[in-house]
This record gives sequence, structure tokens and C-alpha cells, in this order.
Amino acid sequence: MVFEMGSIGIALRVHRDGRIVIFTRGVRAFVDGITYVVLPAFLLHLGFSGVEVGAVVTASLLGSAALTLTVGVWAHRFSPTRLLVLSSLLMIVTGVAFGLSTPFVVFLVVAAIGTMNPSAGDVSVFLPLEQALLSSAVSDSERTAVFAVYNLVGSLVGALGALSAGIPLWLAVRVGRTAEFGDRASFVLYGLAGFVLLLAYSQLSPQHRHTATKSERALGESKRIVYKLAALFSLDSFGGGFATQAIFALWVYRRFEMSSSTLGAVFFATGLLSALSSLLAVRISKKIGLVRTMVFTHIPASLLLVGVVLMPNVWLAMTLFILRGLLSQMDVPVRTSYVMAVVTPAERAAAASITNVPRSLASALPPIAAGWMLDQSNFAWPFLFCAAFKITYDLLLLWQFRHVRPPEER
Repeated sequence: MVFEMGSIGIALRVHRDGRIVIFTRGVRAFVDGITYVVLPAFLLHLGFSGVEVGAVVTASLLGSAALTLTVGVWAHRFSPTRLLVLSSLLMIVTGVAFGLSTPFVVFLVVAAIGTMNPSAGDVSVFLPLEQALLSSAVSDSERTAVFAVYNLVGSLVGALGALSAGIPLWLAVRVGRTAEFGDRASFVLYGLAGFVLLLAYSQLSPQHRHTATKSERALGESKRIVYKLAALFSLDSFGGGFATQAIFALWVYRRFEMSSSTLGAVFFATGLLSALSSLLAVRISKKIGLVRTMVFTHIPASLLLVGVVLMPNVWLAMTLFILRGLLSQMDVPVRTSYVMAVVTPAERAAAASITNVPRSLASALPPIAAGWMLDQSNFAWPFLFCAAFKITYDLLLLWQFRHVRPPEER
């Protein structure tokens, strides 16, 4: 399969398994886009406080971290297909449970053990497995480009999901049902998407139905690099935890009383720009390298977030937030490509897991603090914390890894 991106200049061949992974990323992104818009509004409709909304977000992030760590430790001993099938079954259970529950403790438990993603980024157990499979589908010279396409699909389809967030509510009203019924239908749709993933993963090549490696250890010679990257990524995600999409939605609902449909349109515009930025990141990285691309696009995005906080009205704030979308996710395909490049092929699944676990753990606690801050004031203090931590991460990454280059840059 050849992807042609016109003036962006991306052309690559992707193995059939790679196409399946890109498809499943799109399916997950669409339902994630719906749920991270609906989730805070749904919980607020049920009478939960900002702290309780933050607690559910935190539980989902902690649960994702635990599952991802398990994958990192054991993935080299099990077939990728089996692990992906089990993850799909868990996704089905998560959606149905959210759609049928009411007590706060149930939401908390299901969020902790399920696959619900409260962020526009992908922080699920599926991620390390898909990244390892996708890396094996292309050559080193095409690795960054295929992750750009993977991220493009995630951002673009996720944006469409966010734009569609108001449809279940609209349909519920049309048939005489309550807004709560429409929100619950969104979560059931999330569960149904798990069946689609189940079918897609069953079509992976036979080679992925066997043990990935016979190595006794998940990480070998690349352990030091992976742990150092994991520590830096955790700092980045700790900052990001103060400004997840769900927390941003909570601030917008409280500060400006914007409807979920309108906010979904804002997230759609942001996601569209994020999708396009993935392709631009490929060309930039070929000019200045992977590490510099991560840093020199990430810092301006953090400064734009500070601008959102300081804007006097909703439309100026949303304009800057949308513009931030052009830069905020540009580092994602580049970062993934870099991690896959600096480890051996046998270590890729473990490296993807171990660098993602700290991201999930570090971003898990800030939403509670962010929810508390927003309970005390409508001023967006959490976003200032987010920007400060992210800029610190960027400077440390540039300092420590500017001379560690992937094969295509040597």
C-alpha cells in the first residue's frame, strides 16, 4: 500500500499488518473523541463535583499505566494478537459498564480497570503493541513517515469523533429521551467499537500469533536510554495531566458555559490541525533531526496555552487553543519514531510500554489537583502549571539527547 501526501511529500509502502494497525487506530480515535467530550458533561449532569470528575480521569490514567506496564513486562512472551484481542474484550466491557452505571464508585472502578481514554492523546494499552507492529511494517527511512500517518489518522478521526459528540444527544432528544440517555448511548457505542477491533486484529499475519521473542528479559542493551527517556516523558506527561481534554472541557463548561456540541466543534478544528501537523513534522525532522523537531515545536505550543489562559473572552481563547493544535501534537510521531529507532527490534514492545507507563502514571494525579483548582476558581491555573512543566521537559530533552541520533541521521 502506498500513501501519497501530495505537496507534503510523503510516499511509503506499508505491509498489510501496518494497514490493519492504522485502521484500528482510527476506530479507537473516533470513539475516544466522542467520550472525552461527553465524559465530563455526563458526570456533571449526574451531580458529581470537579474533584470527582478529576478522580475518574485519574483512575483511567492509572489503570492504563498498570495495563501498559504489564504489557511491557510480559509482551515478549506472548503473541501480540492475543494481547490485542484481550484488550478489545476489555474495551467492550468498559463501554457497556459506563453506559449502564450510575454510582460514582462504579465509574471509578471501571475507569481504573478499563480502557477509557480521557485525553485526545492515545494513552491506552493498545498503544505499545500497535507501535511495535507498525515499526516492523516499514524500513528505517520510512519509520517517521508511517508514524506520521498513524498519528494523522488518530488526530483526524479523533477530531471527527469530537465533532460527532453531540449526535447521540440530538438523537435522544428527537426520540423524546433525556440528555443522560444520549450520553449513555455514547459509551455503549464505545463498547461496540471493541467488536470492530476484535475482528480487525484477528486478521493480523500468522507471525504475530506466536511469541514475539524468546528473550528472558524485556530490555537488554538499550535499558539505560529507555529509562532516561521514560523519566523525561513522565515530566512532560505530568504537565499534560493538568490540561487533558476532559479537564479543558471542564474549564470551558465552568468558565464560559459552552455547550458540548460547540466544544466538540472546537476540538474538531484542533484535531484537524494536529493531523496536518503530523505530516509537516516528517519534513521538519528530515531538516533538523528528530530531537530538535520535538523541542522546537513543543515550546511554542506551551506558550500558546499560556495565551489561552490570558484571553479575555471565549472566542479569543478558543482561537489560540485551535492554533495550538497545529504544534501541540507535532512531536508525537517524531517521539514514537525516535524511541523505536534507538532500541533493537526485539526490545520495541517493551520500550514502547516502558516509555508510555511513566506518561500515564505521571499524568494520573494532576487531574485531581486540576479539578480542585477549578472548583476554587474559574481562572485556568492548571494550564499554567502544564506549560511550565512541558517547557522544562523540552529543555532537558534537548540537553541530554541532542547527540543520540537514530540510524537515518548518522
